[in-house]
Amino acid sequence: MNKKHPYHDESMWKGAFAQIFARAKVLRESMTEAEKLLWEELKGNKLDGYKFRRQHPIHKFIADFYCHKLKLVIELDGEYHNNPEQKKLDLEREELLTFQEIKVIRFTNDQVLNNIDTVMLEIREMIYNLNAE
Repeated sequence: MNKKHPYHDESMWKGAFAQIFARAKVLRESMTEAEKLLWEELKGNKLDGYKFRRQHPIHKFIADFYCHKLKLVIELDGEYHNNPEQKKLDLEREELLTFQEIKVIRFTNDQVLNNIDTVMLEIREMIYNLNAE
């Protein structure tokens, strides 16, 4: 374990294990309908010129969408996120990201599928607030 980077060890590449990169590739090839819909709004720098990556590895986790410039993660939660074990993992993920000064905004799949305009407005508000800091 590297003392300067408590979440980094020699088996990691760019802060993530090689297996995480392989898993991220699989997830990019099998996105949910909600992820596909949101990706259409984010890809190609469509959101105010910001570049988002989908299924982006960050240490031992994979963020649904990540903007490096903003240090912003967008997570989409399906039903399984209501499971107590998954809630524990989500909390662990948020703590790690917060430690790295990465902000997280979460939406349910239903929010994205049923009200994409409101979701996009909330993301833009988050970006505005991040730029105001």
